[in-house]
Amino acid sequence: MTHWILTFVILTPLTASLVLLLIPRQLRTLVRFVSLAGAGLTLPAAIWLFAAYNRQVAGFQFEQTLPWVPSLGISYHVGVDGTSVVLILLTAIIITGGIFASWTQKVRTKEFLSLLLLLVSGVFGVFASRDLFFLFLFYEIAVLPMYLLIGVWGTSTKQRTKEYSAMKLTLMLLAGSAFILVAILALYFNQTPHSFDMGAMAHAHYGPSFQKTIFLLVYIGFGVLAGIWPIHTWSPDGHASAPTAVSMLHAGVLMKLGAYGILRIGMGLLPDGAQHFAFLVGAIATINILYGALSAMGQTDLKYIIAYSSVSHMGVVMLGLASLNPIGINGSVMQMFSHGIMTGLFFACVGLIYEKSHTRNIPSMGGFAKKMPGIALLMTIGGLASFGLPATSGFIAEFLCFYGMWMRYPVLALISVVGIVLTAIYVLRMIQRIFLGQFKEEMYPSLPDAKTTEWVAITGLALLLIVVGLYPEPLVRMIDVSKQAQPFVASITPVKTPSTNESAKITNGNIHAQYGTRYFLTAINGYAMHINPNGWSNDAKRLQ
Repeated sequence: MTHWILTFVILTPLTASLVLLLIPRQLRTLVRFVSLAGAGLTLPAAIWLFAAYNRQVAGFQFEQTLPWVPSLGISYHVGVDGTSVVLILLTAIIITGGIFASWTQKVRTKEFLSLLLLLVSGVFGVFASRDLFFLFLFYEIAVLPMYLLIGVWGTSTKQRTKEYSAMKLTLMLLAGSAFILVAILALYFNQTPHSFDMGAMAHAHYGPSFQKTIFLLVYIGFGVLAGIWPIHTWSPDGHASAPTAVSMLHAGVLMKLGAYGILRIGMGLLPDGAQHFAFLVGAIATINILYGALSAMGQTDLKYIIAYSSVSHMGVVMLGLASLNPIGINGSVMQMFSHGIMTGLFFACVGLIYEKSHTRNIPSMGGFAKKMPGIALLMTIGGLASFGLPATSGFIAEFLCFYGMWMRYPVLALISVVGIVLTAIYVLRMIQRIFLGQFKEEMYPSLPDAKTTEWVAITGLALLLIVVGLYPEPLVRMIDVSKQAQPFVASITPVKTPSTNESAKITNGNIHAQYGTRYFLTAINGYAMHINPNGWSNDAKRLQ
């Protein structure tokens, strides 16, 4: 059966983007509602995908294949597993919130919203693509509009002009794209028959040396967008200069494309390379966590604090990936979702604070909670989720990432967990300096709270952080079932209960019996698991 739902999700914002160019610029209300339709229609579609995905069958579903250039092995092939569904849902939430956050945009509104929708169409395409040719095409569509969105509608700081930030971002991401393109072509030409289809590549036999080399290319190429150290420097400047909705998409969704590419291509198609460089990936992730947190502590510009915070939190994402075990991978994708919502809330609140106070300089603030209690409350919720307070989505995500890494490299886990303490320090200090203390009436004679449409994005995102924190099971289960399609990690979905003398060894989705050996015991999400420290085999049974 041919499913058009993914094509609908990809084309809806793209169609709205083109329609906007035909609307006279003076009809701003119509422009806004067309943009809201283009973004908003993807949200119920994403929710339907989440609800309709068959967790018992798992694997890739809602697939559609249309030959494009058959002689070159290129086809329009889309499909989603649990990981893709979760990230598509995240993207739909953030772009819908971003449109509401841009409701008061007055400068060249239709061009701004048109580029925003074009960008998000590319993001949807990356998460849905099963053909590497189209994945790379959608990746470029998602990245290139950032140059204009920051260069035209961004704001300059004392340290950087918006044009500098836009150019630096674009050049570094294009450099990363060059690595990705070389890796994709190497995968294409080293299989017979030649095909860009990821399903065909998954069955190709790539040698260990080839996998190690190409994994490095994939890791560097996508790692630029994921903000890995030391090629992250474009990210803070880009965040600080971007308008609110672009910052929300940049940190909330675009950086996840980098981690998703490493997971889907680097680890999914090159498992030997991933295994070989797992410690390197984990070590760099540890540096990300600590470096980003320490850098955030030294900032006085509100946006730069959130920007470096994103670098630190993306380190947690990469730490989970480096574990190469079910718990760490689950935590990594969960952290992508949690950080996307949290940073979207942060940047929406920062945008409102800047719009009303006309400053992002924290030393000049203080006592803002007296004038904007709603924004203060919701930004505090985002801050609590940032350092993983229980009952927020950040807790379960970070717990899984650190626990997964503990199983593989305990020393890295111990060092990385210091980042939680550092995050708590800079977040609580930021909240205290902005919202508490003496209010400077002479500097801010008028400092209103959020109003009308400004409440939509920040309230919805804050509630989602709490709901997912209190009840993470649906997301965790959705992410977990996708592991059946990954050759590098076992799944924790229910399997036949092993006998007393045996354990179930799961390799590439196949279950084999073997006598138990040295395993760690853990329990998560209702499953008892014996997990090998290196994460390549496990046994699981449902807790009664």
